[in-house]
Amino acid sequence: MIKVAVFGAAGRMGLQVCDAIEAADGLEVVARIDVDDDPKLAVEAGAGVAVDFTHPGVVMGNLEFCVRNGIHAVVGTSGFTPDRLAEVEGWLAAAPEGTAVLIAPNFSLGAVFMMKFAAQAAPYFESVEVIELHHPDKADAPSGTSLRTAQLIAEARAAAQSGPLPDATAHDADHHRGGMVEGIPIHSVRVRGLIAHQEVLLGARGETLTIRHDSLDRVSFMPGVVLATREVGKHPGLTVGLEHFLDL
Repeated sequence: MIKVAVFGAAGRMGLQVCDAIEAADGLEVVARIDVDDDPKLAVEAGAGVAVDFTHPGVVMGNLEFCVRNGIHAVVGTSGFTPDRLAEVEGWLAAAPEGTAVLIAPNFSLGAVFMMKFAAQAAPYFESVEVIELHHPDKADAPSGTSLRTAQLIAEARAAAQSGPLPDATAHDADHHRGGMVEGIPIHSVRVRGLIAHQEVLLGARGETLTIRHDSLDRVSFMPGVVLATREVGKHPGLTVGLEHFLDL
């Protein structure tokens, strides 16, 4: 039985996570931690894995606590810059041996395949842009999923020695063309009624390809969360992306 502490347990995602873990064989929620709760509850309850769906402003403190106490962490909170990832690696270097952290931009299995397919296709098309669409309560833009998608696309295009994306835009002081991540444009949409959606638009002369993923309910993330909770302890150190736990 894997004992699990859930950080952000009273939030929309946290409530779903608690229900999914309780319903899964071999997993048990032993600590539900939210705002103003002491993270020591995880240690006192004997948690071996912590799942964090909180906020970019508090996730680093939660993660440092877990790593220093040898608790494996599965993190779905966004906002992880290269500097933050480097800081996590520093904590892991001083942590009890075998401590593992998974930071996943998206736990939906469909989203993982969307990112993989986009990276596979990108070197074969002259143009590629990413549009991510979320609810207006989301704290960060662009989304962690779109950032990871852009990074994977950029890596694939660099490996294939693809040229720069064509774009004759000369005047865009207000950034109407979106933001750039490793040379890949990302456009962020925030609209009430949406959950989590992303399109990757690829184009060549005479044709376009659209790869789209839609999460219509937060339950779509739960199979990936359960999988990650079961597997994280087998992957010591820092892992970025759920795809590393899948046989792709």
